[in-house]
Amino acid sequence: MNMHAHLSRLFAYDDWANREVLAALAKAPAAPPKSLKLLAHIVAVEHLWFSRLLQDGEKVAVWPDLTLAQCATQAVAMPALWQKYLESLTQEQLAQTVAYVNSKGESWTSARQDVLLHVVMHSAYHRGQIASDMRAAGQEPACTDFIQGVRQGEVRSRVV
Repeated sequence: MNMHAHLSRLFAYDDWANREVLAALAKAPAAPPKSLKLLAHIVAVEHLWFSRLLQDGEKVAVWPDLTLAQCATQAVAMPALWQKYLESLTQEQLAQTVAYVNSKGESWTSARQDVLLHVVMHSAYHRGQIASDMRAAGQEPACTDFIQGVRQGEVRSRVV
């Protein structure tokens, strides 16, 4: 599997897992505030990294205060943007570096493929925190295991 196909598959997983978390929080009697804050962070940071990759200079809050509906709106918009971005890159461009400034004002340079992998892993990390928080609040979290998405047919191999 080439890097395009691999990243495309990971972003399909990310989309599915975010939708599962949104559904679990919507189903809960009341979304735990920490869980909602973490989900808002996930969707905001995915948008932030997308802006950094495009080098458009757009400012995005890292820890915004969003409602569940606002999180859903942002989460639904990102998959098509990621897919279009991935399809626009050659294998060589995936390996090329991109310069950006992080939220602390530090300048960095990273390979595009490393940034893309980071986006998926960062979101998975915080979805795990959401699951723990929901359990602690006596609520049922979403199962967002990668293999669960594969079993459900939501994560397939894609050729880009």
